[in-house]
Amino acid sequence: MPVEFLGIAATNDGSETTPRSGAAFDKEYTLRLARAHEDHGWDRVLFAYGSGAPDPAPAAAYIASRLDRLQILLAHRPNVSYPTFVAKTFATLDRISEGRLTVHFITGGNDHEQAREGDTLTKDERYARTREYIGIVKKIWTTHEPFDHEGEHYRFHDFVSDVFPVQQPRPGVSFGGSSPAAHAAGGAEADIYCLWGEPLAQTAEQIEQVKAAARAAGRTDAPRIQVAFRPIIAPTEELAWEKAHRTVGAIRQRREAGLVRHHRGPRAGAPQNTGSQRLIAIAEAGERYDRALWTPTAAATGGAGNSNALVGTPETVAQALLDYYDLGVDILSARSYDLLGDAIDFGRYVIPIVREEVAKRDARRDAERAARAPQSLAAVRG
Repeated sequence: MPVEFLGIAATNDGSETTPRSGAAFDKEYTLRLARAHEDHGWDRVLFAYGSGAPDPAPAAAYIASRLDRLQILLAHRPNVSYPTFVAKTFATLDRISEGRLTVHFITGGNDHEQAREGDTLTKDERYARTREYIGIVKKIWTTHEPFDHEGEHYRFHDFVSDVFPVQQPRPGVSFGGSSPAAHAAGGAEADIYCLWGEPLAQTAEQIEQVKAAARAAGRTDAPRIQVAFRPIIAPTEELAWEKAHRTVGAIRQRREAGLVRHHRGPRAGAPQNTGSQRLIAIAEAGERYDRALWTPTAAATGGAGNSNALVGTPETVAQALLDYYDLGVDILSARSYDLLGDAIDFGRYVIPIVREEVAKRDARRDAERAARAPQSLAAVRG
C-alpha cells in the first residue's frame, strides 16, 4: 500500500526549543514552510488548532491558493462553531484547494484548554458531541435536499447547503485519541485514525483496538492509521544523539523559564488526556525503545502532544518508520524542532529511503500474490 508523509504547517517559526521571531501569523514564513514541504516530497501538512492561536482555516486557504500539490489536514474543534456553518466552510476550502482537504476533528482532552473558549462539557460528553458533529458534517457534504436534525447536542430544521466539496463523495475525516471513548467515536466515523508515536508493541495494541471499534460500529472496513513522531536526524549516530540531548536541554530550559505553555490538570503538570498519560508512562518506564524511539522529549514537555522522538541517521530513522509501516501504519507524521530546516532535511534524506523500501515491499507482495494465483485456480478446478 502507498505510504504518505504529513508535516506541519506552522504559522510562525517558534517551537519548543526556540522563540518565534515574528508575529503569531507570519504570512511569509507560513508560505515558505509549506512550499518547503511541497518541494521536498511531503504529501500534506497539518494546520493545528489552539485556543489562542491564529485561525487555521483561513491560513489553510491562503496556502491552498498559492500551492498546487500539497494537501491540507485542517484541525477543528467542534465546540467553536455550529456544524451547519463549518460544513460550508470546509466545502468552500475544498473548492479553493481543488480537492486537497482532509479535516481532523479534535474532541479535546484538557478541560482547561477547552474552557478557554467556553467549552464546559466533560470528556465523555465531548466525544459524544464530536461523533454527532462529524455525522452532521458528512451528511451536509453529501445531501442535496433539505433535512432536519434533532440530536443530543444539535438541532436544526430544513437545512441544505449550496456549496459542496470537489471530492466525492466528501473530504476525508481524521480523528485521534487513545481512550476507549476515542476509539469508539473514531472507529465509527474516521477515515484516518491518528496516534502519537509509541513503542511498536503498544502501537500494535492500539491499532487492534481501533479495528475492533470499527467492527463494533458495524463497519466492514477500518480507518487508515497515522502515527506521529519528532525525528532528530544527523549524518552520524553520534551527531544525532548530541543533537537530541541539546534539544531536550533547550526544551527543559524554556519550560523552566515559563516560556512553554504546558498541561494543567488536577495536580501540577498532570495531563488529563489518555494519550499524554500514556506518553509519560512510557517515558517513566524507559528512555529508548525498539530501533530509534526516544522518550525524554515527551517527558520534558509533560507528554504534550506529538513529542516522542526518533533519533539517528536518516537510514536509522527511515528503518524505524518502516517498522511502523510493517505494523499497518501508512501515514507517517513527522516534525522536528527547526521547523523549516528539519522539514527540508527529512524530505531530502529520509522520505526517499522510506518510499523506495515501501515500493520494494509492495513489489514483493504483488509477486507473491501472482505466484499464489495459479495454485488457487488449480485447486478450484480440481
